[in-house]
Amino acid sequence: EVQLVESGGGLVQPGGSLRLSCTASGFTFDSNTMRWVRQAPGKGLEWVSSITRAGGSTTYADSVKGRFTISRDNAKNTLYLQMNSLKPDDTAVYYCTTRILLRDYRGQGTQVTVSS
Repeated sequence: EVQLVESGGGLVQPGGSLRLSCTASGFTFDSNTMRWVRQAPGKGLEWVSSITRAGGSTTYADSVKGRFTISRDNAKNTLYLQMNSLKPDDTAVYYCTTRILLRDYRGQGTQVTVSS
């Protein structure tokens, strides 16, 4: 059974930082591109960032470029998202996702709230 478990969210002031983690199981982690997406209150899912299987290539949404860094530790089956210079617009539930055999999987999400 594919499982993705996100953690690390919380309440942070504007300009602060958080590091999200996603622990994966039930599939061959290092064979999959991994992604972070987010959903702000009342809005649809927004892609945030992707990282290829070995971590050699990363891409970011323009809204987070230069502030967020995606990384992975294949030995630990874990995906990360380092978020710096956080803004109120970054408030959302953050999910890690992957596609296996044309099906998208995501975890339960972790809430990030940026507010003073």
